[in-house]
Amino acid sequence: MALTVMVTLTGANDFLRKVELTKLIDLFVAEHGDLAVERYDGEESDPARLRGSLSSLPFLTERKLVILYQPGKQKTFAEQIEDILKEVADSTDVVIVEPKLDKRLGYYKTLKKATDFRDFAELDASGLAHWASDYAGEQGGNLEFSDARFLIDRVGANQQLLKQELDKLLIYDPAITRATIELLTEPTPQSTVFELLDAAFGGNINRALQLYQEQRALKVEPQAIVAMLAWQLHVLAVIKAAGPRSVDDIASAAKLNPFVVRKSQGLVRGLSLDKLKELIADLLRIDLQSKTISIDVDEALQLYIMQLSGPGLAGEH
Repeated sequence: MALTVMVTLTGANDFLRKVELTKLIDLFVAEHGDLAVERYDGEESDPARLRGSLSSLPFLTERKLVILYQPGKQKTFAEQIEDILKEVADSTDVVIVEPKLDKRLGYYKTLKKATDFRDFAELDASGLAHWASDYAGEQGGNLEFSDARFLIDRVGANQQLLKQELDKLLIYDPAITRATIELLTEPTPQSTVFELLDAAFGGNINRALQLYQEQRALKVEPQAIVAMLAWQLHVLAVIKAAGPRSVDDIASAAKLNPFVVRKSQGLVRGLSLDKLKELIADLLRIDLQSKTISIDVDEALQLYIMQLSGPGLAGEH
């Protein structure tokens, strides 16, 4: 059987981690049947039960596959992991799923050393585009790298959503182009807000206002747009404060997708810190006024957008 005896699946990329788990399960089930698969949740199962599942022999099957979801949540299990792995029965294959691991702990070091350790990190824009192109090819279609980047900019960096959009596009036409992407997909509100800021910072206020009106026509409420603007400005503030740190370092420290950080870096380059503080304060004022006094939030936001290209968008303060 091709399945490695002991595998650890970890990393922040939930999509790829789940895809890998499904592949491992399907491989095992194809040979031994689904009755030979045991699943345990570290939050619900006590350490003795988790340990026993690994050392016990399979019932009515030649082999069994034990899947442990976050067993490290049980302190005793984590502390005794080295001995536990030595007790695994020869007829048992193991997959340990730990989305987050502390590299300073012995638990991490033991899993890294004693198991087939597979770490699935979040993909940046380039990595996502390569994945999307490869996925289209695997399904018998074609997606150029530049069009894959356009799709990601349009619908976001969520890989599960990207897969769904790719499946839809491939059914329509295996040769995915920018034209079919524009025809069959809708830009996410967050992507539109990014484009809105990009247009406004570049002095194209008419385009920025047009994007705002398009969101309103799609029934996106002003308060929701305020929230998305606040999130994007927060990202810009994080990047500005981080200075010369790398994309991966910023993303890891701020718990942001590297794709979001890299994409936003272009917006922050010509934005002074004073201007950024001013924009955040003005948006906060609109939000507070909308909740405390009677104002036309629609009108206030459009005026805010018109003021986005003011002084402070070039140079450093």
